[in-house]
Amino acid sequence: MTSVFRHIPIMKNEVLELLAPERGGIFADGTLGGGGHAEAVLERLPENGKLYGIDRDGDAIAAASKKLERFGCRFKSVRGNFFDMRSLLSAEGVCGLDGALLDLGVSSYQLDTPERGFSYNENAPLDMRMDRSASMSAYDVVNTYSADRLAEIIRDYGEERYAARIARRIAAEREKAPIETTLQLAGLIKEAMPAAARNEKQHPAKRTFQAIRIEVNGELEELDAAISDIESFLNPGGVLAVITFHSLEDRIVKQAFKRFEEPCICDRRAPICTCGLKPTAKIITKKPLTASEEELEANPRSRSAKLRAIRRL
Repeated sequence: MTSVFRHIPIMKNEVLELLAPERGGIFADGTLGGGGHAEAVLERLPENGKLYGIDRDGDAIAAASKKLERFGCRFKSVRGNFFDMRSLLSAEGVCGLDGALLDLGVSSYQLDTPERGFSYNENAPLDMRMDRSASMSAYDVVNTYSADRLAEIIRDYGEERYAARIARRIAAEREKAPIETTLQLAGLIKEAMPAAARNEKQHPAKRTFQAIRIEVNGELEELDAAISDIESFLNPGGVLAVITFHSLEDRIVKQAFKRFEEPCICDRRAPICTCGLKPTAKIITKKPLTASEEELEANPRSRSAKLRAIRRL
C-alpha cells in the first residue's frame, strides 16, 4: 500500500533563521520531497519572492505541487537532480539565488512506501531508486556487482566493518537464484554478521542498505562538485544550508565549506599569499546544528541530522 507523501521538515526553525526568506528574492529547495521545508520558506517569503522546488522523484513533484499550489506563481517545481541545479534554474531564467537548501538522504515517504524498496523492515522488490525512471536499481547492484566491488561499496558507503563477510554471503546466495526482495537481502546480511553484531541496537542491515542506496542513486559521486556549483550561483549575501544524515555526506559538506572560506593553497610557512585565491563565502555555522530534544522526541529520524550553512561574500 502506497503511503501519503509526507515530509516532517527537520530543524525547520533553524533552517528559516539561516535562510531568512523574509529578505525576499529567489530561493531554491534542491531536495523538495513532500514540500515541508518549501512550505515554511514560502510562508515567510514576500509576495515578490519566488521559490523553485527541485526533485528527481516524480511522486515528490506531484505531491509537493499540490501541497504548495496555494502560493500560486511564487512556487514552481522542477523535475531533476539538484546536482544540476544551476543549469535547471538557468533554463528557467534564474541568474542567481538568494538562498538554497539541500536536505540530503532518503525521504520519509520513500522509506515508508514498501514498494519503493528502501526499507529493511518491509518486504518489497529490491529497488531503492529515487528516480523511478533510472535504469539501475538495487537489484542490479546486489545481483551483478562482483563480490569485491560489493564489499568496497558496503565498506566505503556504509562504513560497515563486516562488509567482506556480507558481500561473500550475498555472492554465494545469488549463485543459487537471484536475490529479489528487501527482506531476503536483510536476512542474508544478518546471517553474515557475528552473533554479537546482530544484537546491536541498530538493525544489522541498516549500514548495508544505506550503502546500496547511495550507489544506486549516485548520492556522493558528484556532491562536492554540486555544492561548489550552487555556492557560485549564490548572489552576494545568499545563503546555502545543507542537512546531512551520515558522516560521509557531512565530511564532504564540511570540507567544501572550509574551502570556500579558506581557499588559499600557499605553503603555510610562506610570509605572503601568492596563489591569489580569495574567500568566496563565510561559514555561518561554526559547529553543525543538531535537532533539539523536543524535536528528537517528535521525530526520531532527526537524530543523525546535521545542519551547516554558508553566506556568499
